[in-house]
Amino acid sequence: MNPEIPIESFEIFARGLDHPEGLAFDREGLLWAGGEAGQIYRIDRAGMVETVANLGSFCAGLAFSPNGELFVCSSGLGIVLVDNTGRWKVFAHAVGGERIVCPNFPVFDREGRLYVSDSGEWQKRNGRLLRFDPAGKGEVIAGPMGYANGLALGPDERTLFVVESDTDSVHRFEIPGAGPLGRRELYAEAVGRFPDGLAFDVKGNLYVCCYASDEIYRITPSREKHLVAFDRHGILLGSPTNIAFGAETGEEIYVANFGRTTITRAHRTERPAACESTKLNMPSYR
Repeated sequence: MNPEIPIESFEIFARGLDHPEGLAFDREGLLWAGGEAGQIYRIDRAGMVETVANLGSFCAGLAFSPNGELFVCSSGLGIVLVDNTGRWKVFAHAVGGERIVCPNFPVFDREGRLYVSDSGEWQKRNGRLLRFDPAGKGEVIAGPMGYANGLALGPDERTLFVVESDTDSVHRFEIPGAGPLGRRELYAEAVGRFPDGLAFDVKGNLYVCCYASDEIYRITPSREKHLVAFDRHGILLGSPTNIAFGAETGEEIYVANFGRTTITRAHRTERPAACESTKLNMPSYR
């Protein structure tokens, strides 16, 4: 399977970050990222990096609320609210009296409800999905499952997609409203090695970054799997964890490279599906 975007089309957008993972654009079109030692970075359109805050422990995913507030999953603190001056406070460290074991990725719906993956412990199948209402009240809405990682809401916000990294798969849950999620469905399997972050584009394609195989996949609404990019040397895609689409046109993809100190980017191109797609029950490209 040939990648849709040749690795030579990627460029370094920002450098000097401490093994970045989460990515999110704010309302002004500035890119934010987290660092391994707790750094919160703000990056301007020219790729200049500013450290806004330091939480003191590993930062995984981050997301902006509908009101423009930044929420960060911190391994040592829980879910943290950070303002644009660098002040921060812990939003939640437990749900129902139980500590959040490994807060990994947050995503907001349009009503301001916050969904969070709690990965649990590797291969112990104690991962969970959590939801917080705008007032901060939390509940467990799904689990147990394998290492719950990246999250993405479906375009109509009636479904929630989650990566199960220890099985190289993506799962879909129905969102019935209040209370627990609906039935769980295997949406895609054999998605590279150690799939991590998820993101939807405007056409309803689901993009998946694969940490251990230096790949990015695109899964269409009809569940065809396309290899978007692959770096056999792990340089421009070096343990990619999360992806974000450019705030202005959405045609550029920005990738956090946890195995490097960079954020890279490329312009998206799509090749004919008949040439480059595989059905999801076939082996993935390695």
